[in-house]
Amino acid sequence: MLTRIHVNQHVIRANKKLGQNEPPLCVKRGKTNTKCHEAEVLGPVRVIYRPEKPLSCGARVWIETTAEVRTAIWEGK
Repeated sequence: MLTRIHVNQHVIRANKKLGQNEPPLCVKRGKTNTKCHEAEVLGPVRVIYRPEKPLSCGARVWIETTAEVRTAIWEGK
C-alpha cells in the first residue's frame, strides 16, 4: 500500500510562534493519518515536487513509499 509523508508548515509556524512542540510530520497510509516528529522509512522512497497538482491537504512536496514506515512522537519541548 502506498504511504505519503509530508511536513505540515502550519504546525511548524504555530510551534515557533506559540513555543509548542506539536508533531509536524503527516504519514498517510490508506485512510490512516499519523502525525509524528520522526518517520523512518525502511526501504526505497520517491520524493515528489508537484506545485501544479498538490495533495488535497495542500502539500506540494512529499515522499511516497510502499515500504514500512516507523513513526515516533517526542514528549515535551
